[in-house]
Amino acid sequence: MARTQPITCPLCEACCGLLVTVDGDRVQHVEGDPLDPHSQGYLCPKGVALKDLQEDPDRLRQPMRRTPTGWESLSWNEALDAVAGRIRAIQAEHGDDSVAVYLGNPSVHNLGALLYGPELLRGLRTRQRYSATSVDQLPHMLVAHLVFGHQLLMPVPDIDRTDWMLILGANPSVSNGSLMTAPGMDRRLKAIVARGGRVELIDPRRTETARHVTRHHFIRPGTDALLLAAMVQVLFAEDLVSIGRLAPHVDGVAAVGQALSPFSPEAVAPHTGIAADTIRDLARDLAGARTAVVYGRFGVSTQGFGSLCQWLILLLNLLTGRLDAPGGAMLTTPAVDPLGALKLAGRGGHGRWKTRVRGLPEANGELPVAALAEEIRSPGAGRVRALLTVAGNPVLSTPDGRALDAALDDLDLLVSVDPYLNETSRKAHFILPPVGILERPHYDLAFNLLAVRNRARWNDAVLQPAPGALDDGQILSRLHERLARSPRERLEVLARRRLGVDLREGATVRPLGSLIQNEDLPHFLVEGPVGSERVESVFPDRLATRDGRIHAAPDLLMADVVRLEAALKVDHPAEGSLLLIGRRQLRSNNSWMHNAARLMKGGDRCTLLVHPDDARAHGLADGDRARLATAVGEVEVPIEISDSMMRGVLSLPHGFGHDRKGSRLRVAQETPGASLNDLTDASVVDPVAGTAVLNGVPVTRLERAAPR
Repeated sequence: MARTQPITCPLCEACCGLLVTVDGDRVQHVEGDPLDPHSQGYLCPKGVALKDLQEDPDRLRQPMRRTPTGWESLSWNEALDAVAGRIRAIQAEHGDDSVAVYLGNPSVHNLGALLYGPELLRGLRTRQRYSATSVDQLPHMLVAHLVFGHQLLMPVPDIDRTDWMLILGANPSVSNGSLMTAPGMDRRLKAIVARGGRVELIDPRRTETARHVTRHHFIRPGTDALLLAAMVQVLFAEDLVSIGRLAPHVDGVAAVGQALSPFSPEAVAPHTGIAADTIRDLARDLAGARTAVVYGRFGVSTQGFGSLCQWLILLLNLLTGRLDAPGGAMLTTPAVDPLGALKLAGRGGHGRWKTRVRGLPEANGELPVAALAEEIRSPGAGRVRALLTVAGNPVLSTPDGRALDAALDDLDLLVSVDPYLNETSRKAHFILPPVGILERPHYDLAFNLLAVRNRARWNDAVLQPAPGALDDGQILSRLHERLARSPRERLEVLARRRLGVDLREGATVRPLGSLIQNEDLPHFLVEGPVGSERVESVFPDRLATRDGRIHAAPDLLMADVVRLEAALKVDHPAEGSLLLIGRRQLRSNNSWMHNAARLMKGGDRCTLLVHPDDARAHGLADGDRARLATAVGEVEVPIEISDSMMRGVLSLPHGFGHDRKGSRLRVAQETPGASLNDLTDASVVDPVAGTAVLNGVPVTRLERAAPR
């Protein structure tokens, strides 16, 4: 008999409410939940594809071991015993840091991984920890740590109450917010304009978001920090700084004004491609609007001054009184607070240790993934000899993927907790596949912390997993138990498992149930907008700095201003030079969603967007195949001529490159595309955070490819 269950979609940060109709063990239908006040019935194509993911014949259902003659299946006890034994032996011979861990971003959408992953990391005692954070949001987190005292104190735009919004390096019409959980972003952007407000977009591409904004401004990739610094300079030069009620709690404002004084709009305009008058108007409009907020995301984080970009964005909100104010950039008050009640994330840090080869700094307990390949391949004490990947495909998602691909062959052990035989796990010695997304309960510990509405939603598993199957939390917890180094540690692991309790037995985080139940709407609770009118502010009470102050001028970031000032003395790119940026697509969610047939319908989406003038200059026509080269690699891609691109800028989507032999992703392999990260250079990073530079990559060659 068919039944319909409300759930939160766990595929991306939007966290849309869905209604999933099932009959027995088969998904019949997926639609948006009109009763969810967070998403109001909105869903994107990825949500509908939950049915495809559940039924995907390529999804692995039992542990696999690679042998000289191919893959063989084995029981969970055999697999976990073997993996734990190999890890123990490698660490005993080569030290704790000989084992590395890489966490992909789906881990953050997974309750079991969030509850038990940190425990496993502590049990491994390794400093070789990596994740998708350092190719994504690390600058946000580092700045939050330096300014507010905790890496998860990241302000979120109060988009539903703002009158003026500046967006840089983000495409929320496609992402539905990122580090800003806000489904139905088109509706939200239109609402700002409808109530008489303005939305200004800064981006080297006229993106899907540009359809819903007041004005779009092209900017030369990699120069956002100069633009932002000039806006701050205008605030000081024109006496527009007005911090408001937080002023008594802020240190370093005068030092900021002095450090950024060289960055006048006239000084930065030739580098950014944005006129000085426009820069000055943006700063004045920000200061003069009734409510306003500045928001920057992936495109500004993944450039050479990514950390400065996020600091300057925070400063613009702070210096105009928009921080912790309705309609500005606010901190959420989630029903279950990972910083407080659950204490899942300890206080971060920076530079407490460094990578062995290049000396890149640790940030918040992790090393930059741009260093992973060299940490595997470079001989000597401390070399990484074993790697555990959890919900990640770093061969496609981290810089210079071909170098990492080759480095994986040098490992003594590669273990992948993953449901697919993908471009990374195809080289694993063991694959440990968790249950399907609909076969585990879900609660958004991470993204309720970043949501534009204070809401909570618990959902039980929609479908029962096969007997004996394990979810991510069980896999990590049972592996941790086997790696325990003393009877006492093993007892502690078992005690935490009983408190957190086994996911499949339905008791996981049942304490959450008492916090989020609602008699009329039993599957969600809404408490109003971010920082609801019932709460004036979360600062200074929520500050985590040791002195309880907001540190507007951290030494680490102030020192990097010198490097930014040096950029003013560098000539802007020569006529005819090309820079490469990535792009996000609505029907894609990193690499693994490319195996869902309904998301891959239509023409080839892995195209290189080229401005018409650049196409003519290189003798290219729409639909041609071209060879695109950078300092580290070369790919062949079809050309799509588009005046949505800034002249001199090319765009290639991320997550493709499914032509590696040995993977088992049949749908993805039909349209493999080219990997953007075969063109990005792992040696080029933001030196402050170690974040890889994925946007503004210099192109060394663009030419028509020889006929096949």
